[in-house]
Amino acid sequence: MTVMLASARTEIAGYLSTLIYVYTLLIVVYIVTQLLFAFGVRPPYSRLTDAVLTFLRDVCEPYLRIFRRIIPMFGAFDFSPIVAIIVLSLVGNVIVSLIHG
Repeated sequence: MTVMLASARTEIAGYLSTLIYVYTLLIVVYIVTQLLFAFGVRPPYSRLTDAVLTFLRDVCEPYLRIFRRIIPMFGAFDFSPIVAIIVLSLVGNVIVSLIHG
């Protein structure tokens, strides 16, 4: 019973760690696409690109909005995504280590 519980905790910690990693990658991809748009790069319209960009915005923007309210922009620079990724990583590592035991 103890081995099964430890195995379940390890699997949950691994799943959560992977989920945080994937979400961090999604945030990075979202920020890179926003940077490209800021520099004037516009991909030709297609349903696929529109669906991907809408998905990225819908998934990343609510989390990033929390930090954009707190951290002011410095000129044209928005440091809130960097802080959001650092907080996500730190909190994720703490939670994973607590679950893992």
